[in-house]
Amino acid sequence: MGMLDFIKEAGEKLFGGSAAQAAPAAAPADAPAADADADAANRAAGDAIEGYIKQMSLDATGLMVQVDGSQGLVTVFGVAPDQATREKIILCCGNVQGVDKVEDKMSVNVDSTESTWHTVVKGDTLWAISQTAYGNGALYTAIFEANEPMLTHPDKIYPGQKLRIPPAA
Repeated sequence: MGMLDFIKEAGEKLFGGSAAQAAPAAAPADAPAADADADAANRAAGDAIEGYIKQMSLDATGLMVQVDGSQGLVTVFGVAPDQATREKIILCCGNVQGVDKVEDKMSVNVDSTESTWHTVVKGDTLWAISQTAYGNGALYTAIFEANEPMLTHPDKIYPGQKLRIPPAA
């Protein structure tokens, strides 16, 4: 999959204050301390995203999430059991405030067709997205189910959120 773009200001608030942001550049004499603060913040952010992935009951062998808060970049590693799990893990990494890009370095045990992606805009509904993607709004449940457990209700989507659009059955 490579690199996927997300909306940095949209998503889950996992980091509480400034953990998602690397420590700002300090005076040269304070550079080692600033680097240590940035590294600690990035590790904490990676741990928070990994915790969120586990909270969503998603798993991959060797799952590892690295965060570069100064770049808004998350890199995810591991082997997912299937393509759907892989894509859901990527969504968990990217639909987080402070994350601008996700670099996918995952693989899967069982290959299948990749989903397409849709970034929600103001006024979007799953029905309208389904109408555009499949030519039939009534198939919105396929999109809802493809994004569970991150989506808890078909009406609870928000602008900036990225959704999986699975291939038409």
